[in-house]
Parts: sequence; C-alpha cells; structure tokens
Amino acid sequence: MKLYGGIDLHSNNRVVVLLDETDAAVYRQRLPNDLSAVLDALAPFADAIEGLVVESTDNWSWLVDGLMEAGYRVHLANTAAIVQSSGLKDAD
Repeated sequence: MKLYGGIDLHSNNRVVVLLDETDAAVYRQRLPNDLSAVLDALAPFADAIEGLVVESTDNWSWLVDGLMEAGYRVHLANTAAIVQSSGLKDAD
C-alpha cells in the first residue's frame, strides 16, 4: 500500500494526515511542534510513505530539514498558489 502525507502547520501544533491510494485517511492526528513526535508518529508507516507535503509557512524549515534527514521525500506547498475551497475549515 502506498501512502501520501500532508502536514498542516500551526503556531503551536501541526496536523498530520496520511492517505492511501484511494484517498482514504489511514492516519490523522494533531501533534505538538516537536520533530521527534512527528517522526515517531510516521515511523509505523515509513516504508509505505511515498512523499509528504508540508505547508510552506514561515515556520517550516526545521520540520522539512528533519524529515529529509530521516529519509522522507518532502515537497513544499505554496499556499498562496493553491485554490482555496470555501466552507471546508476543519474544527478539530
């Protein structure tokens, strides 16, 4: 099974989501802004993760550096260039 991940950054936490090839969520969790917490959460899925997309806000570099050092394929999402969907705010 191939997995694809997205990480939404916030000032004091991040939401990590892993989707399978059918776009079904197999993992979704709000985590603290701590690299070891993110790496620990991803570890059980590491062999299946094809890539991770990280939101390119002003606090992304330490996370991307750490993920790449751990061997993950990481992509930055330019949030200014992504079409926004209205009414889809997640209240978690």
